[in-house]
Amino acid sequence: MADELRARIRSGALRVGQRMPTQAQLAHEFGVDRGAVRQALRILQSEQLLTHVSKGAPATVAADPDTALTGPAAPPLPTTVALAPRIAAAFAAEHVEIDAVCLTAVSLTLAIGEPLRRIHAGRLKPAKVDVRVLLPSRDIELAFPVPVGGRDGTDDPVHERWLAQRNAQGLVLRHNLLALRATHGIDVRVTFRALPFTPPVKLYLLNGEEALFAYYTLARRELEIDHEHLEAYDAQGIRSMLFAFSQDSGLRDTTFVEQSHQWFDALWGTISSDLVLTG
Repeated sequence: MADELRARIRSGALRVGQRMPTQAQLAHEFGVDRGAVRQALRILQSEQLLTHVSKGAPATVAADPDTALTGPAAPPLPTTVALAPRIAAAFAAEHVEIDAVCLTAVSLTLAIGEPLRRIHAGRLKPAKVDVRVLLPSRDIELAFPVPVGGRDGTDDPVHERWLAQRNAQGLVLRHNLLALRATHGIDVRVTFRALPFTPPVKLYLLNGEEALFAYYTLARRELEIDHEHLEAYDAQGIRSMLFAFSQDSGLRDTTFVEQSHQWFDALWGTISSDLVLTG
């Protein structure tokens, strides 16, 4: 469904600024339930092809899906909207270099989907891809997510849920990228290392030219774990507002990008440790 709607947008059958059909109309046309419709619309929103995706009014075709978050004048956007087009733009380079600091890598895994689609469609063909990801260690007491009432001894289902997400997202990210070796002959390296602390922010560094930065903002949420409902302090990173800094946007942005790379490299080479993506 997402592929078909994407094709309509790219071809101009759905024009810039045009309202999409309602979710009920789309569900009827494609013969699916509304949950599938919302999932497809969120995919297109993450690629910045749609805006105003919600359970209410129909979504709208975005004005310019390839130019968001490209300079200091551009407004910050949610990670789900902003990250995919910037990652896709980075994959236009001969040698793609992506460094990330995050809590679970879910946003990065989702965003990588867009350049992978473009590679499989023959629109992109980098020669080499290097991805380095810093994630919290499984052995630390995370600052978040954490049960509202605190941990109960060694039993911490919230921590176990986070760990399962961290491992699953990391494995999917690595598998999807390494598959490019066999399918397209691209030299790919994906490396993870573990941090001894909970990162309060997420950071993506693209080809030494861009730094994308967002805060993890905590909120009290109800989580369902093993059919039980638990209250936890957690952050929804995919909704974090992503701020962009670019090497070609002035001295302040250039300095931020350079300092971000130094900070990442220092963590990578000093206090981080080997990370194995298993339970």
